[in-house]
Amino acid sequence: MKIEQHHAWPHTPEEAIAIQEQLRAKVITEDQLQEPIRYVAGVDMGFEADGTISRAAVAVLSFPDLQVMETTIAHRPTSFPYIPGFLSFREIPAVLDALAKVELIPNIILCDGQGIAHPRRLGIASHLGVILDMPTIGVAKSLLIGKHQELPQTKGSWQPLIHQGETIGVALRTRTGVKPVYVSSGHKISLPTAVDYVLRCTPKYRLPETTRIADKIASAR
Repeated sequence: MKIEQHHAWPHTPEEAIAIQEQLRAKVITEDQLQEPIRYVAGVDMGFEADGTISRAAVAVLSFPDLQVMETTIAHRPTSFPYIPGFLSFREIPAVLDALAKVELIPNIILCDGQGIAHPRRLGIASHLGVILDMPTIGVAKSLLIGKHQELPQTKGSWQPLIHQGETIGVALRTRTGVKPVYVSSGHKISLPTAVDYVLRCTPKYRLPETTRIADKIASAR
């Protein structure tokens, strides 16, 4: 995958906020998908040497049968500290290195993190989507901001995630009786479409196959 030039990477939270405020205006939360959808990808992170080395993994799967077609991994020094709300600045540089090695270009990238369900509406999925100019979805394991009502225990149940009077995502039950995940639009995809593809990429477990496979690669020693 060809990675076009991106913005400079910040060194302080103040610089990061300025970038987030600038890029949030570029986020598109309507469907701009290149159909048919043939490939979906997951990206995930691991760290080595007490967090000083970032290890990013990408898994590209066929769609809709979700067979692993390609995986890549990349390492680079970690250049930004762990600060909630700024994880994209810590993780995306290595993710871009891993994506640059991908030959099968995915139609959608599912990220292990937030899309617009973020204090400044620019979580890692939205940030990455804007940089790549590609459809992305945030599928987070935990809640960052917002509130939702209790949802039924059955797979496919969901409740809107509300923050400051705005629907920023959904709490989605991807497996009966298991904790929900938090889905939000990343870039170039609407929330209903994002929920649909997350469910279609989650046939058995709590997390999408894209995330599960990328996580295995990123966590391997």
